[in-house]
Amino acid sequence: MELSEALPLGELAAAFAALPVFPLFDTAYFIVSVLYLKYEPGAVEMSRKSPFASWLCAMLHCFGSYILAGLLLGEAPLEHFSHNSSVVLATAVWYLIFFCPMNLFYKCVSFLPVKLVFVAMKEVVRVRKIAAGVHHAHHLYHHGWFVMMATGWVKGSGVALMSNFEQLLRGVWKPETNELLHMSFPTKASLYGTVLFTLQQTHWLPISEANLIFFFTMFMIVCKVFMTATHSHASPFAPLENLVCPVLFGSVSSGHPGHHHDHHGASHEVSHPPPPPAKSKEELNEGTRKRKAKKAE
Repeated sequence: MELSEALPLGELAAAFAALPVFPLFDTAYFIVSVLYLKYEPGAVEMSRKSPFASWLCAMLHCFGSYILAGLLLGEAPLEHFSHNSSVVLATAVWYLIFFCPMNLFYKCVSFLPVKLVFVAMKEVVRVRKIAAGVHHAHHLYHHGWFVMMATGWVKGSGVALMSNFEQLLRGVWKPETNELLHMSFPTKASLYGTVLFTLQQTHWLPISEANLIFFFTMFMIVCKVFMTATHSHASPFAPLENLVCPVLFGSVSSGHPGHHHDHHGASHEVSHPPPPPAKSKEELNEGTRKRKAKKAE
């Protein structure tokens, strides 16, 4: 018997999974996505200097996951832009957040209690996108586990994975902010979530898709709302990762910070000029006498 049959919340989970996300939840998703764009340094100035570049960045924040998933699956990257209602809705949100008189719309949606509601609604859309990405990849590549995981991952965190490209549109180049090097909580959660949905699709996880959507959405809502309310960037996965990662992958070695090795095994040492020798007491006194003599002259 499946675990889903023993859960008393099965009917609630099924109704929740069937809940349409357009237009209510999609609007919340667009609002939070464009809010994060406006928080970026220089984003407001760019919207005045180049509204078209600002609009492109906003569309990447709203639809970047669909573009990246289309590229991975060999489909048209702009296919989602054929949904005129979604593009018009996202454009309206962008315009109101950046150009509404007296910033009224921005002040309303960035008010913390209201923003927390939108953040929770955004996580509903994120989990649906992960599930839909895994389901779509499973339909195309029935035994392609890694294809399913890659598609679900980019569907859930495609905007963050494309952040460097989006920065280029704003005239910023910060390769050290690569999301793969410094994963944020949504990126990690999307990765772990897509593993769960892949196991569910391949019948290795005895739970229905509706139940998995419901429980994983509740987990994401609780974590993101708490992190947003407390302005915290600490990952809930950190305690477990701190235990598991050193065992599986080892710890960062700090024995030779000044060395690195190329692909041929040759080591290169960063050379530093030796410090100047310390002057003796007699030399210091001699220098003092010379300065006094020069002043006297």
